[in-house]
Amino acid sequence: MSDHDDQRHVPERHVPAGSAADGPYTLRVDPEQAGWGYSSLRVLELEPGGSHSFAAGDSEWIVLPLTGGCTVRVQGGTFELRGRKSVFKGVTDFAYVPRDAHAQIASGAGGRFALAGAKCERRLPARYGPAPEVPVELRGAGNCSRQVNNFAAADTFPCDKLIAVEVLTPGGNWSSYPPHKHDEHRPGTESELEEIYYFEIDGPGGLGYHRVSPSKPGGTDVLAEVRTGDAVLIPDGWHGPSIAAPGRDMYYLNVMAGPGATREWLIRDHPDHGWIRETWPTQPVDPRLPLYEAPAGAGTATVAAAEKETR
Repeated sequence: MSDHDDQRHVPERHVPAGSAADGPYTLRVDPEQAGWGYSSLRVLELEPGGSHSFAAGDSEWIVLPLTGGCTVRVQGGTFELRGRKSVFKGVTDFAYVPRDAHAQIASGAGGRFALAGAKCERRLPARYGPAPEVPVELRGAGNCSRQVNNFAAADTFPCDKLIAVEVLTPGGNWSSYPPHKHDEHRPGTESELEEIYYFEIDGPGGLGYHRVSPSKPGGTDVLAEVRTGDAVLIPDGWHGPSIAAPGRDMYYLNVMAGPGATREWLIRDHPDHGWIRETWPTQPVDPRLPLYEAPAGAGTATVAAAEKETR
């Protein structure tokens, strides 16, 4: 293989909206495209009355409505997802599709739906995730305040490999700060996880910024202006901050998976920036949070500043 061919197969880490479209998907990032082993993300757009079928293959998937609702048929069962008006308007229900299954997604009114996936070994049962059972947390303080919807965090919804959460950052705030990493297996300290960030910005012309800095020589180095539909692929490196422009709230979906025998999210803070946590106990959480109330039956928790939660 020539040097030219080698270079051609190196993926871009910042994926602008539309640049990785494939058929009905406005974004398709599978391990083969990303050049890694586990994490996948597809964003499906359906017209009113539209439907789409897919084979799960060797990956487990969560169907997560971004805009609108849908019906998911899998393994002889049917899940009716109520969905939401937008990612800035509420927590959504979702459906889990196991590996080696065939699924159909149909929407009477149309909408956009994220398929968060991970290559896995165990075949778990298809399941419905009710919106009221999604834990909603407020993390950080001051202008580092953000909201995290832990719909498939490692300790909230059973999967084999997949970890996925949503983060909402009010305009002018920083999230994924202090910068952190999870690209090495260090038992009890750090887990090895590939990660995809998928962004949406509230309002016309909205933008934000995202940083990934190398954790090793030749590692991932990204400083990207991100807009609705963009993604950033993070195989390694210190990631953060994610910065929301004043007046424009930021949303991102985090999809993670890796080779570890235990499904866990363990991180290390960047040594130059971890001190920021020490300032949080003296600051209130941004009063704009939560951006929307948790569904009836769900709780909203404020995470102590001392905890290592950085999304």
